[in-house]
Amino acid sequence: MAERAVAHINLGAVERNCAHVRSLLANGARLCAVVKADAYGHGDAWCAKAALAGGAHWLAVATAGEAAELRRHGIDSRILVMGALTREEAKTAVEAVADVVVWDERFARALAELHTPGTVPVNVHVKLDTGMGRLGTKDLSAARAVADLAASDERLRLAGAMTHFATADEEGDEHFPAQLEAFAPFARGLKEAHPEILLHAANSAATYRDPAAHFDMVRCGVAVYGLDPFQRDPAERGLEPVLSLESYLAAVKHFERGESAGYGRRWRAGEPTWVGTVPIGYGDGWRRALSNNGELLVKGHRRPVIGTISMDNLTVELGPETELEPGEPVVLIGAQDGDRILCEEVARRLDTINYEVTCGLSPRVRRQWRGAGS
Repeated sequence: MAERAVAHINLGAVERNCAHVRSLLANGARLCAVVKADAYGHGDAWCAKAALAGGAHWLAVATAGEAAELRRHGIDSRILVMGALTREEAKTAVEAVADVVVWDERFARALAELHTPGTVPVNVHVKLDTGMGRLGTKDLSAARAVADLAASDERLRLAGAMTHFATADEEGDEHFPAQLEAFAPFARGLKEAHPEILLHAANSAATYRDPAAHFDMVRCGVAVYGLDPFQRDPAERGLEPVLSLESYLAAVKHFERGESAGYGRRWRAGEPTWVGTVPIGYGDGWRRALSNNGELLVKGHRRPVIGTISMDNLTVELGPETELEPGEPVVLIGAQDGDRILCEEVARRLDTINYEVTCGLSPRVRRQWRGAGS
C-alpha cells in the first residue's frame, strides 16, 4: 500500500559501510560511528546497533540527551559526547556513563564535582582547536592543563585527545595539512606521558584523504550512511547509500496550455500535458528551493518537478501522454528500474551538502528499517 512519505533505511548497508571503512584504517585504528542528530536522520538507536555490528568500537553524539537515549535502548558501548554542555547536561552525560569532551579547566572541575563516589571516573577527552574555530582551546598550555587535571583528579580519567578538521573534504587545500601538523606533536606528547589514551581527529573525509590522520581512532558520520564526504558518487569510495525516500502519485490530471500548478503560478503548461501530485513537501523536509528544480523517478523515468513545492505536496510533469494512475510509486532519493537519484544530486540542486538533506527530513516522514545483514 502506498504511503505519503517513507524513508527506507538499509541497516545491512550501515554494517557494510562500517566494515569497509574499518578496512581502510591504518595501524589498527578504531572506528567511532557518529550517530548524532538521529544518526543524520536515519534513526539513532537502529543505526548505532548496526554500526557496532559492522565493527564500530565507539559511538559519538553531540548532546548528552542523545547519549542518554542510546542508553535507554540498551546500548552499552563507549559513547563520546562531543558538544558543549551546561552543568545540567553534563550531569546527564555523567549519568549515562558517557565520555565528555573538555577544553576548559573550570568545566573539568565542575565535571569532577558531578562524579558519584564509588562509581567509575568520568572519562575526559581534551580538545585542541587547530583551525576549526569553534569548540576547543587554541592555547596549547590550556589544553595541557586540562589533560594534567584529568590525569591527576581521581574523579576524572584522561581518556583521549582530539581535534576536528575544517577542510578535509576540500582536496588539495592547505588548511587540512596545517591542522594535522598542529595537532600531531601535541597529541604524541600526551600519548608519551599517558600511553593508554586515544588520539582521534579524522572525520569521514580525513579518513579517506590521509592515513596520517587516523591516529588511534577515526570519527565517521557521513560514510557510515553511504554518503560521499566529497559530495560525489559514494560508489567511488566503496560506500553504499543507506537511505531511500519514496512517495506516490496521489492525483493525475490533464493540463491544457496555459494552465498552472502550485502557489504563485510559477509553472504553466507550454502545451497540453499530464501532471501528477505527490503528497510530500517542505513540511516533510523536501525543501521549497527544489521548486521547478528537481527530478523524481516514476516507473524508472526521470520526471521534472514543476511549480512551487508546498508544505504537503509537490507536482511533477508526466508528459503529453501517460498511462500512469494514482497510486504509482515515486522515488525522490534512491533507485528505480535502472536509474537512481543520489542524495548528492539533490544537495547540488540546493547548493548544500548531502547530509543536510537527510538531517532535514522531518519526523512526518516515516522511517522503515530493514534488518541488519540484509
